[in-house]
Amino acid sequence: MKLAGFSPPVETLVLTRKRIGVEILLVLGVSLGASAVYSIVSIIDRLTRSVPLAGQSTTINNSLSSRPEFDLTYQLLAVFFDLVPVALVAFLLWNVAGPHLVRLGIDARRPRFDLLLGLGLTLGIGLPGILVYFGGRALGLSVDVIPTALNTYWWTIPVLVLSALRAALQEEVIVIGYLFERLRQLGWRPWWIILGAAALRGSYHLYQGIGAFVGNFAMGIVFGWLYTRFGRVVPLIIAHFLIDTAIFVGYPWAVATFPALFGH
Repeated sequence: MKLAGFSPPVETLVLTRKRIGVEILLVLGVSLGASAVYSIVSIIDRLTRSVPLAGQSTTINNSLSSRPEFDLTYQLLAVFFDLVPVALVAFLLWNVAGPHLVRLGIDARRPRFDLLLGLGLTLGIGLPGILVYFGGRALGLSVDVIPTALNTYWWTIPVLVLSALRAALQEEVIVIGYLFERLRQLGWRPWWIILGAAALRGSYHLYQGIGAFVGNFAMGIVFGWLYTRFGRVVPLIIAHFLIDTAIFVGYPWAVATFPALFGH
């Protein structure tokens, strides 16, 4: 029974330092933090084998079933569930008043700037990234990355492009937009946030070798500094998407077209 003149108390969520810290651990635990742990274990496993790192290989975008219809189903499910943590952080940092995702550095106020910066980063990060990979291979610091064959199924290339978009959204929204916002609330200084996020980015690529860690750590520093400077995640998503599309689609094409160049 409702009493006249009585209003039930409105509960408000107070984000204490402890609660923010627990939230960060939970978000990373269901997303890239878990990937980082597996990747660290993977590199320890690789470094303690009798075969040198340069003699080992890893495959990106593996087939998930020998039956085409189930492989496609599993691939789409993997993309969907990998994007759930992205939806989670969007929910956690949603603004009731628009722009709703401004706390994640996502809005449509500067589309031309976002596109041009994204394209510039694609060239500025992508080309040196190729050199880092080959340098890592030459120094024995990276494994041989074996790409997915592009002619496996009719849907292979569209799924690879979708996977590139998934990686771009997952990494930039969580590692940059979400983590920077929450660590700022904890009182971290800007450069500590940049270096911490870059270390996380590098760590979940360790399964590809030490060279992959170095390259992605450097990429994380550049992306983190730009986000600190401009407060925008959209150009980082654009650049990451284009770079990963080139890796997932362009790299297999190059390997198939010029196998001697890649030692295949």
